Amino acid sequence: MTGCSTNSPDAPSPSGPASSAGRQEMSASSTPSGSDRNTAMDIRVTLDGRAVDATLNHSPAARDLATLLPLTPDLKDFHGTERVGYPPRELTTAGAPEPSAAKPGDLAYYAPWGNLALFYQDGPSATADLLVLGHLEAGAWRMPAASARLS
Repeated sequence: MTGCSTNSPDAPSPSGPASSAGRQEMSASSTPSGSDRNTAMDIRVTLDGRAVDATLNHSPAARDLATLLPLTPDLKDFHGTERVGYPPRELTTAGAPEPSAAKPGDLAYYAPWGNLALFYQDGPSATADLLVLGHLEAGAWRMPAASARLS
């Protein structure tokens, strides 16, 4: 995944390293602070070399992810529903929004295992352990990508 800043039964992620074929990268040129802490952040996600616009929500976990961008997590498929990978450290879960079930195009964080997930199918039912952090542009995430960069 790549991103650039501008203004459950099938819970995600088994443990273990992902293959290099699943490399994804994310990045951000700036992060929200001060008065724009409640503003959604636009990022760029590069899927298999194709740039896709995405938006992170204003949650503390999404803001925490933005501080780690650019990011290129190794991704692998999980349950035919999502691609999962690990950020370099756990994200904050303080102030998490109400649980919601993940939908195709959602970028989420599964707190118990500390992994990011890019959903390409509907996810498991809503759980407080799965924090939706943002969403990729409509129609951009139809099939699982082999690689991603977030910036």
